[in-house]
Amino acid sequence: MTWDVLSIIGTIAFAVSGAIIAMEEEYDILGVYILGIVTAFGGGAIRNLLIGVPVSALWEQGLFFQIALLSITAVFLFPNNLLRHWQKWGNFFDAIGLSAFAIQGAIYAANMDHPISAVIVAAVLTGIGGGIIRDLLAGRKPIVLRAEIYAVWAILAGLIIGLKIASSPWELYTLFVLITALRVLSYTFDWKLPSKRLGAH
Repeated sequence: MTWDVLSIIGTIAFAVSGAIIAMEEEYDILGVYILGIVTAFGGGAIRNLLIGVPVSALWEQGLFFQIALLSITAVFLFPNNLLRHWQKWGNFFDAIGLSAFAIQGAIYAANMDHPISAVIVAAVLTGIGGGIIRDLLAGRKPIVLRAEIYAVWAILAGLIIGLKIASSPWELYTLFVLITALRVLSYTFDWKLPSKRLGAH
């Protein structure tokens, strides 16, 4: 049950973020739907490839595709209201998607009895894969590879689930709130990982 709820939350959050970015880039209606769907399901597809689940398993998620399409349609029908608040709420939707999908990906790998390294990789790829594909298709630098701390929170989620610190539904929901809150704090207060710039010769 926890799995399904987190999947639905992540699907809505990422589908909405993909659709809004597509509209910011002035894509047509088809482009908006494609970017929304790719953002919602891209991370799961990459994860499935790497942990040995047939990618075709994605096509069995009929309910999630319907939820994603409804979410994108809602964004498309009410763009001005949502776009006006995008700076405020866009990152928040992204944080929810990151947290929900990172936990969902980690649970997926843990249930297949993969080692902790695979659980962490599954958490990271499910949490950030869709966002990377979204940003690349929109011609933007992936936020996850620069800017505020992002992927670290997916690693943390994978570590906690891989070490079986959180396994019951209430522990997983608590972890979801924690990871979302940490991501919100990291962009609110501009926490950054160290980076090195190569000077011009």
